[in-house]
Amino acid sequence: MQVWVKTGSIHEDALLGGGLSHYLEHMLFKGTVRRAGREISTTVQAHGGNINAYTTFDRTVYYIDLPSDHVGVALDILADAVLHSTLPADEVIKEKDVILREIAMCQDDPDDRLGEALFSTAFRQHPYRYPIIGHRDVFSGVTREDLLAYYQARYVPNNLVVVVAGDVDVDAVRALVEQHFGPAPRARLAPVLVPDEPAQLAPRAQHRFEDVELTRAGLAWQAPGLTHADTPALDLLGTLLGNGDSSVLWQALRDGKRLVHSIDASCWNPGSAGLFYISFTCEPAKREAAAAEIHRELARVAARGFTAAQLRKALRQVVVGEINTRKTMSGQASRLGVAEVVVGDLDFSKTYFGLLAKVTNVELRRVLKAYLVPSRLTEISLNPKLAFAAKKASVKNEDAARPFTMQTLPNGARLLAKPDMRLPNLHLRLLLEGGPLHEFPGQRGATALMATLLTRDTRKRTAAEVARFIEEVGGSFYPFSGNNSFGLAVEVLPGDVDRALALLGDAVLAPAFKKSSFEIERDAQTAALQQDADDVVTVGRKLLRKKFFGGHPFAIDAQGTIEGLAALKPTDLTALWKRVGVAGNVVLVATGDFEPKVLLPKLKEFLGRLPQGKQPARMAKFSAPAEVGDFVENQPREQAVVFQAFPGPGLLTADYYTGEVADELFSGMSSRLFERVREEKGLAYFVRSSRVTGIDTGMFTFYAGTAPATADAVLAEIDAEIVRVQAGEVTGEELHRCQVRLKAGRRMGLQTNAARAMHAGLNALYGQPVDDAKLYDERIDAVTIGDLQAFAQKRFTRAQRVQLIVRPS
Repeated sequence: MQVWVKTGSIHEDALLGGGLSHYLEHMLFKGTVRRAGREISTTVQAHGGNINAYTTFDRTVYYIDLPSDHVGVALDILADAVLHSTLPADEVIKEKDVILREIAMCQDDPDDRLGEALFSTAFRQHPYRYPIIGHRDVFSGVTREDLLAYYQARYVPNNLVVVVAGDVDVDAVRALVEQHFGPAPRARLAPVLVPDEPAQLAPRAQHRFEDVELTRAGLAWQAPGLTHADTPALDLLGTLLGNGDSSVLWQALRDGKRLVHSIDASCWNPGSAGLFYISFTCEPAKREAAAAEIHRELARVAARGFTAAQLRKALRQVVVGEINTRKTMSGQASRLGVAEVVVGDLDFSKTYFGLLAKVTNVELRRVLKAYLVPSRLTEISLNPKLAFAAKKASVKNEDAARPFTMQTLPNGARLLAKPDMRLPNLHLRLLLEGGPLHEFPGQRGATALMATLLTRDTRKRTAAEVARFIEEVGGSFYPFSGNNSFGLAVEVLPGDVDRALALLGDAVLAPAFKKSSFEIERDAQTAALQQDADDVVTVGRKLLRKKFFGGHPFAIDAQGTIEGLAALKPTDLTALWKRVGVAGNVVLVATGDFEPKVLLPKLKEFLGRLPQGKQPARMAKFSAPAEVGDFVENQPREQAVVFQAFPGPGLLTADYYTGEVADELFSGMSSRLFERVREEKGLAYFVRSSRVTGIDTGMFTFYAGTAPATADAVLAEIDAEIVRVQAGEVTGEELHRCQVRLKAGRRMGLQTNAARAMHAGLNALYGQPVDDAKLYDERIDAVTIGDLQAFAQKRFTRAQRVQLIVRPS
């Protein structure tokens, strides 16, 4: 259920740049005439749902995802919040402090700063130039009266669109919408003047030099809006130039000349104006060369165009992208919302794809020459300071309920299968135990790098050929890696299953680990680690792990360290793959639209060719936190982040499910910790718990983002909440809400074939029941207040605590 309010930051009129729309989004769950603020989120979560909202330039959307038998509850709450909010004065004051911290967080995020530079440079008249969240100084002056006036003017029934998607009765839902939204009368809705952006007559540029580790840069050109006749061609041009590893710019600049770590292209055009945008990350010294090479590639394409194969691939990618959007109910609802609110035509997708199918090479070259011209160019970048640069140089619904089948082959490999014909989508996922516990000291990050290289060169195809082979049919082929496992996934339309299996077979049975690709991917993984150093929360999390786990492999996350990656050689990855890539360590999962009698024999034949071997032994055991105590880290940031870490359960430990409930208890908008720290006292923008979970051990963490002056107060509130749970003072209502949320969240999290394959495959890999939905619900329901009390008493003790405050330097 979604309510789309046709107002966003561009409609704030005399208070443009004040962030009114975003401010109001925060306030609408703070209380209505009928409900107290806490009651809104509590009621939704008690029915197994999620409630949230987001604000963009041209709309504000409030949504609830929950089991379909509670649709009436959701519509009642959404109508009440959108139409009858009271905007309590005390909450307005507290939420202003919260948003000021959010603005500070945006200033701490290099990608947000780059986006702000882009929009403020590319747009001189259009209100796109103002950040959605608002400028700090303008926002600080917004009063409750400003907020109330905006609410009363824009949140009227004739400015709302209600979208419902899911397993519902249409007539019943229509009646419910009429019941809850119908009584509100149509109101005066004054038009808001949104000035057009005048044609850009000369190039513009803004290059910033700040405390970052890596250069982020972009080239943008003025582009027409979503309904313009040239939009399908510009969208397809973006896909051809920068969508995927086989795209023109990726092949030329990343894999060819190694000028960038990543690059992509797209056409952003949400309303009447937009931007064609090429973004990339690179080493500081390569930015100008990368930009020059982009211009050379654009000139080459303008002269020669694209091949027929490239056009077919891009069209298929766009079609598959549309299918992927529609995998979930929220995705389907969003597509309807865009069609109605942004375009004004529910048949827009049909019309759009009809136009897209007619785009020719001639059209692509025409729009490139018309729009991607020097006079329309805006160039922006965020670079390390010079000191940093020098230093770093026909379907049946019962498919959904069908269980997985599991077979263990004579060589020990396991095959899981679950046909589901509801969507033309097929997913194959290969999972293996691996990660930090299977890496040698000094070679941290090897598994993640190895997984990436398995999707690159093989002895039969180059990395570029692999990328083209999958992307020309709109498919995807990608690695994944974590604390305990890694693997490969390939997703295609059903008719391309043989192509998917050929890629997977070559990757697993004939990997090449070529030196050139090894160096490219190692550089990219290193660059990602450098980017991590720009995010204060990530910096804190990594330091916390080191202090908590000490010499245990989990002290470093799965992506490793810059030093560990630098020490690696291709032969190290070959040796690691030989050790872990054996039949007894493999689970292969097939989910989606396939005929078992046709596909399963092919999968068995592939698995039968795997090398013999058993699941490798894990290298380390964890006993206790390495550095117990209180620590402070100074960073050049505006905000502070506080952490507390304690020993947590592993996947196979007896109190794992109690840990699930505890994590839910301390997290979420309706948690007592959130209510106390953010809602009542306004001490932090975010506060919650999280976990690092291994097979046999883990780390349970509390963390919050706050102002430096309130860091100690936030930690005191976390301590008080721990004491409350240790005293057994969790209420039955709190426990029930957590249980409902966890069970509903598990179901909603398994909507896609990819998610179902990952979940079932990990269960098989770790020796757990493959179809564990009923078991999970039973074990979550079995957790008691006494279990939570014992869990907190056992694990959340000062003698086992590692506390860290990351403060501005």
